[in-house]
Amino acid sequence: QVQLVESGGGLVQPGGSLRLSCTVSGNFFSINNMGWYRQAPGKERELAAAITSDSITNYADSVKGRFTISRDNAKNTVYLQMNSLKPEDTAVYYCHAQVYITKWYSSDYRGQGTQVTVSS
Repeated sequence: QVQLVESGGGLVQPGGSLRLSCTVSGNFFSINNMGWYRQAPGKERELAAAITSDSITNYADSVKGRFTISRDNAKNTVYLQMNSLKPEDTAVYYCHAQVYITKWYSSDYRGQGTQVTVSS
């Protein structure tokens, strides 16, 4: 059973910073792509940032220059450093990972979500 456990959300003032973490646990062969999606109230879920197994990154235009995604493969963990936060960054942030259960079979997994609220 593969699980993704997120942490690091909370309430922060505009201009502040937060760091999200997501650790993959369970029995699996390897982890491929990882990413952070977010969903604001009344809006569709969108990709905020993604990172490949080779640490190639991709960002939504709305977070470029403010958010940094990284991963520690030894710890099966992905991070999202969020700086210069704006009220429009308020959302539930979900961790995603493509996990190879065996060498040939993969499946996509999602964490339970962590709330990020940017407000004064």
